[in-house]
Amino acid sequence: MTTDSLIKWSTVLAVAAVAIVAGWVSYVHALDVVTAHGEHGALAHLYPGTIDGLIYSAMVLLDAARRDLKAPRLAYWLLGVGITVTLVANVLAGVAFGVLGAVVAAWPALALVGSYELLMAMIRRSRNAPETEVYQAPDDTAQTVADVPVVPVPIDSQSAAVMALRATLAAGNPLSGRQLETRFGLTRAEATRVRELVTVESNGHLADNGQVDHG
Repeated sequence: MTTDSLIKWSTVLAVAAVAIVAGWVSYVHALDVVTAHGEHGALAHLYPGTIDGLIYSAMVLLDAARRDLKAPRLAYWLLGVGITVTLVANVLAGVAFGVLGAVVAAWPALALVGSYELLMAMIRRSRNAPETEVYQAPDDTAQTVADVPVVPVPIDSQSAAVMALRATLAAGNPLSGRQLETRFGLTRAEATRVRELVTVESNGHLADNGQVDHG
């Protein structure tokens, strides 16, 4: 596992742990407030779910951050309302014990919201991180396979001699028969055949001094 993956998943686990603890504490506090104001039975136990449920329903914000999309405005409103109501409920549950009791009671809700926002910020940064650039050659240097010239490769000494004679002929200083024999280890007959082949190709004939004679 890479360092980035380790950081990411450890953060997710930390947020999940905080969410479970804070959600349970907040539920108990909200239940105390609801029962103290007249709700009882199953309805009293279900009612706190409508408070913290607004925060969890705002998971659409997390999904939008992961997909690098703009979240709906309603999700922000519901998150804000959920945070406000759960803070009020937790503060009311602890206010009977003074200011310190109210702060302690409100702490789980604050921890949940803060961890949730940190997770969304981490996901946003990972989505906006610059990607490694891949070098691309300029368009004017791009070539297709068909554009690349095919260079023949000599397969024996005679083929090499033919290529050399063609090149020197094009340069205006063709190799002589003796030079072909010496440089490529050809016999006189082989050098003659090489010169005859290039002669036919050049539409003329090679004189003894090695120059092309168009007659």
